[in-house]
Amino acid sequence: MKRLIICRHAKSSWSDPELRDFDRPLNKRGIRDAPLMGKRLAAQGIKPDLICSSPAERARETARQYSQQLAYPYEQIVFDAQQYEASVAQLLTLIHNVDSRIKTLMMVGHNPECTALVNFLSGLQIDNIPTCGIVGLEFAGQTWKEICAESGTLLFFDYPKKVAS
Repeated sequence: MKRLIICRHAKSSWSDPELRDFDRPLNKRGIRDAPLMGKRLAAQGIKPDLICSSPAERARETARQYSQQLAYPYEQIVFDAQQYEASVAQLLTLIHNVDSRIKTLMMVGHNPECTALVNFLSGLQIDNIPTCGIVGLEFAGQTWKEICAESGTLLFFDYPKKVAS
C-alpha cells in the first residue's frame, strides 16, 4: 500500500504587488493555519517517509511548518522546481519516479494543480481544495509507478475551516 498526502500551500500574501508570484510569503492566516494543519496530521499518525514541495516561498514555508509538526527533518525536504506550475501529467511523472521503499509521500503544491491531481487519481469531483487543505489517498500497489487515474481511495480531506465531526 502507498499513501499520498496532497497539500495545498497555506494562504499567501498579496500585499506587495512588486513581488513575483514565486516569492509571495504566507500571510497572517497562512502563518496560523500551517502549524494547525501539521498538528492535525500528526494527530492522525501521519508520518511521511518523503516530503516533496514546490520551491515557491509560500509552499516552502508551508512544508517547513508541516515538517516541524511531523518531526520530519527540514533539510530532507525535496524542493523540486517541477512542482511549481506543473500539470497533472508532470506531477504524475514525479510520483512515478519516487523510490518504491517510500510508503507515505507528502507533496506540497499549488492550485489548481492539487485539486486536479486529487480528482484525477481518485475519481472524486472536489471543486476546490482550499488553502492549507490536505487530501490523503491510499493506493493498493507496491510501487509508485502503478498509480494511475482513479486508482486512489480517499483517506481524508481536511482544511483549516472544516469543523471536526
